[in-house]
Parts: sequence; structure tokens; C-alpha cells
Amino acid sequence: MRYEKATEGIRVLVRPDFSLADSDPADGTFVFSYTINMENQSDVAAQLLFRHWRIHDSVGEDSMVDGEGVVGEQPILNPGESHEYRSYCVLRSPHGYMEGHYTFVRPDGEQFRVEVPRFHLNGPLVIPNPGPEAFLDDDEDTDVLH
Repeated sequence: MRYEKATEGIRVLVRPDFSLADSDPADGTFVFSYTINMENQSDVAAQLLFRHWRIHDSVGEDSMVDGEGVVGEQPILNPGESHEYRSYCVLRSPHGYMEGHYTFVRPDGEQFRVEVPRFHLNGPLVIPNPGPEAFLDDDEDTDVLH
């Protein structure tokens, strides 16, 4: 699944993915990676300054993440250029979402916000193991084979 949104001439494309190799569902650890590509479709250069994320975990927890740049970089995007990076988040449940925005600045000092579309984080369907007794009727005789 991919999610896309353009704001102020900056197009943001997000591709989330569940990482089974890094997750431990039995322990309630679900790791999601995401790749973000941002492209400057305007006629003016722009530099990414800050990021703001709201991360929603379906167990009911929300967290906010603010910081400078992305993965230690504050890329400058000239018209027609793009920047791509990969990052991750850890949830306590197999489902959630992320959304947020970037703050960019133009050469004239004008700052503006670029929206990141809400993207869903969908891991495996986790079904608890009820044990064999869950499949017996209350009136069923456990010694009788059917």
C-alpha cells in the first residue's frame, strides 16, 4: 500500500511495511518500517527543517515525535529533485497509523508546512490460542469420538 499527498508543491509518498524479522508478536512487539519519498514539484527550492509525527497504536496509545530533519538530515530540494529515506516505529499491537507534517523553508525565509498523509500500519492477524477445550460444547462428553 502507498499513500500520497502534495502540499505547497512538495509531494510526499509513503510506503509502510511490517517487519516480521524484527518483531516479536508473542511479546507484543510489532516493528513497522516506512519509506518516504518527497519531491519538490514547485519552481522554488525548499529545505526540510523539522518533522512532527503522531503515532497511534491500536491499544489506545498515541505518541508524538518532534525533531530536526529526518534521519539526521535536512535535505535541500531544488525544483524537480527528490529525497528518500527509510525509518521505523515500534507498536505494542499489530495495527496503528502514523500521520504528521514537515516544516520546510524557502530561500526567502518563508516557512511552510507539508502534510504527510495518514498511513496505516497493518501487521499480522494475531489470534490467541484458546486450547482444545474451547472447541467442546458444555454438554459434550469428552470421552466420545464423533
